[in-house]
Amino acid sequence: MAEAKPQITFDDFAKVDLRVATILECEPHPNADRLLKIQVDDGSGTPRQICAGVRAFYEPADLVGKKIVIVANLAPRKIRGEESNGMLLAASDAPKDDPEAERNVVLLTPMSEIEAGAIVS
Repeated sequence: MAEAKPQITFDDFAKVDLRVATILECEPHPNADRLLKIQVDDGSGTPRQICAGVRAFYEPADLVGKKIVIVANLAPRKIRGEESNGMLLAASDAPKDDPEAERNVVLLTPMSEIEAGAIVS
């Protein structure tokens, strides 16, 4: 089991903008073996690109059309030459920094149909 992170206040948590997004396109990142380059509809009317380290766990074509949960207000950053504008949320049963552990990664998705852009709270 992963070690617990430091406790935060509700005000800290309230700063995180979690949204439902629909995956529009997904392809292997051209410069990274573990990353996927994902285009999502976050309800804003403009597609958003997110780079995510889930390539070993998902085939790109299988993700198209799926609803996921993203951090919408994470500052953009370049990852191996591609801009990532957010982060998808996923659960894992082993720490990613443990090369000996067999690890499963599962994307967080809504249980029922809901529109892209819906606020997660």
